[in-house]
Amino acid sequence: MSTSTAAATAFAALDACFTADLTAIIGSDRPQHDLAPTRFIYLVEEARDVLGASSHRPWQEAGKDLAIAAIHLTGALTAPADVQSGVLARARTHLRDAISAVH
Repeated sequence: MSTSTAAATAFAALDACFTADLTAIIGSDRPQHDLAPTRFIYLVEEARDVLGASSHRPWQEAGKDLAIAAIHLTGALTAPADVQSGVLARARTHLRDAISAVH
């Protein structure tokens, strides 16, 4: 399960943009180092689980966005290089929507 250089760069950008918000959702401190793509996906899934367990409807919806983002992120790990950017862009949209719903 290797990622292309472009995908690795995109995952690093997603990490830089979203990790602080995701760790705040789960009540954790931001990791001291950049996350590997699989660790970033685990963080998204952990935040998804926290929001999905909420009784607050907008947070449940945000959890659904994170679930979809995790699917796209996982798919990007094995997608052909020519489609990875599109898959990662869809993941980014769902991450952004989920974070916006929580704030």
